[in-house]
Amino acid sequence: MTTTDMSMGKHKGSYKVRLYERENFGGQMYELMDDCDNIQDRYHMSDCQSCNVMDGHWLMYEQPHYRGRMMYLRPGEYKSFRDMGYDGNRFSSIRRITDSC
Repeated sequence: MTTTDMSMGKHKGSYKVRLYERENFGGQMYELMDDCDNIQDRYHMSDCQSCNVMDGHWLMYEQPHYRGRMMYLRPGEYKSFRDMGYDGNRFSSIRRITDSC
């Protein structure tokens, strides 16, 4: 999804996302409530292939430090990034969409 496809509302509550190493919520899982500029370095995850956004809206980037191709995530389950058209992409950073973004 590109930035032109997004209809982002302002979120006033808390933020929570669970990142999974494998598709269908498999492998290692890490729960985040804040931005992470390098998922692999911080959590030693080899890959991130699915997630569950519990609260808030997020942007996930293919490169560390919020660079490269991005994917918009709103609350919901994302069982397979590959099935969403992100085959071969490795997501390396994620940040909350806040008023200051």
